Amino acid sequence: MPLRDQVSTLMRDVAADVVMPRFRLLAPEEIDEKSPGEIVTIVDRESERRLHDGLAALGLGARIVGEEAAEADADLLEGVDRGLLWLIDPLDGTANFAEGRSPFGMMVALVEDGAPLAAWILDPLAGRLCHAERGKGATCDGQPVRARSATRRVPRAALGTHFLPPDRRERVHAAAANGLDVQPVPRCAAESYPRLVLGQDDVALFQRILPWDHAAGALFLTEAGGKATHWDGRPYRVGGTGQGMLAAATPDLWQAAADILLGAEAGLVDMEDISR
Repeated sequence: MPLRDQVSTLMRDVAADVVMPRFRLLAPEEIDEKSPGEIVTIVDRESERRLHDGLAALGLGARIVGEEAAEADADLLEGVDRGLLWLIDPLDGTANFAEGRSPFGMMVALVEDGAPLAAWILDPLAGRLCHAERGKGATCDGQPVRARSATRRVPRAALGTHFLPPDRRERVHAAAANGLDVQPVPRCAAESYPRLVLGQDDVALFQRILPWDHAAGALFLTEAGGKATHWDGRPYRVGGTGQGMLAAATPDLWQAAADILLGAEAGLVDMEDISR
């Protein structure tokens, strides 16, 4: 069985056995706060254990780094930009899941020397599975997909600014009002990236760049013809030093969004950084 199908089957099995049986059925003691404003559930932990063991059994000899393991031991993130690596986000959108609502998802990426090689993004509720391999394009439920410029007059943008200080957040949204139709964010990167490819959104902005949040999504988007970079325009790299992420369905939409969100008016980055 091809690696693509082995990982897909593993993720679907974990979703069926661990994730969906507890959707809207979590007990209070199965939800913890791992840091201020950040929760973790028994599903995150059990899902990660199952995915870890399943990926290890594939025998690629790759290191395996999961979100919850890295939360417990930050040293696991040392050297994530070197060698062959599996990245696991066992339950993206945990807050949504814990509140009994969608979206939430599961993401796995295979990375080599900081560059994503393959990506899997599963929506356990809908059963949708997005996949990409570097240089081989992107698929959704096994069918090739290409992101394309939407017919909307004003690009639809989901701006992940909730971690910014209030004054900076207001500044970004004020700048966005000059050319973007700002939509509520799904609070789930496993949903944000497919929305760009499938035409629901045109632009997505992220402040945080935790590797398990973006490795799979950035590869899926770029293999579908979209563009995802750090705020300074450098290509996304796992373990890199870039700040933030700007993603769009097409390079033209990325440039239009960059002109608005990465300029001096929005105040996200220094103009000298953008020019490099």
